[in-house]
Amino acid sequence: MPAARPSVLYVTDLAYPARGRRYCNEDILLTSRLRERFDLALCHPLDAVALMDGFDAVVVRNSGPVLGYQKEYEAFRERALTTGARVYNPLTGKADMAGKQYLLDLSAAGFPVIPTVDRAADLHRLPAAERYVVKPKLGADSLGLRILPAGRLDGLADGTVLVQPCVDFAYEVSFYFVDDDFQYALYAPDPERRWELTPYPATAADLEFARRFVDWNGLGRGIQRVDACRAPDGELLLVELEDLNPYLSLDALPEEAREAFVGALTSSLVRFVQQAPVPA
Repeated sequence: MPAARPSVLYVTDLAYPARGRRYCNEDILLTSRLRERFDLALCHPLDAVALMDGFDAVVVRNSGPVLGYQKEYEAFRERALTTGARVYNPLTGKADMAGKQYLLDLSAAGFPVIPTVDRAADLHRLPAAERYVVKPKLGADSLGLRILPAGRLDGLADGTVLVQPCVDFAYEVSFYFVDDDFQYALYAPDPERRWELTPYPATAADLEFARRFVDWNGLGRGIQRVDACRAPDGELLLVELEDLNPYLSLDALPEEAREAFVGALTSSLVRFVQQAPVPA
């Protein structure tokens, strides 16, 4: 008899109202292709705890910001860690998966990151700027983000928000990885149209920059997106390292690149499901 196919629970919020994008289209595409190798079911993130025990692996994709269901997400993490469930991306990420503290840590360690502080006593460490970005430490998808003049920062940096200079960047660019392997890069030539993306020809220096953060995160398996901006001096600065459920903008890719990514993801998941389970 043929061996049983591995089963995957694919966690996504197909109705998530992303601005100017349809996250569900991406998951419809990916699940239609993953079904060729896996027995696969989709579920909303609020249903994951009740269903996850019946599958060989749980894939967290476009499930939306966990701020909207923080209690349920913590229950999901606890259940997965208690049972040793295979979760993709693995729950060991040190970047957005764990909040925004990593931006402070990387900034303090001298990594090429937009300078970031969270305390009033540290505001002097930021370069002088006319405007500053203030965003919640537990924020996501630009929720709660404000841009304020320098004179309105008093009393805001209380440890619950991040404060950064508002960088007059040339463009934003994102680098996409599967299992530490670079897949493609996309950028927004017009900073005012962040999600009008086009393929970006990454240089060796660009990839060295992006790999530095992937190596730091040490995730090993899964999908990561390194978001950066090109500063006025030409340097790339990290904006965000998304290691929980990064949107992939697959619709911005030519067919050949999109197919290559689907193949890399499928192969990664096959290896992930076949590895020894984590002891509970």
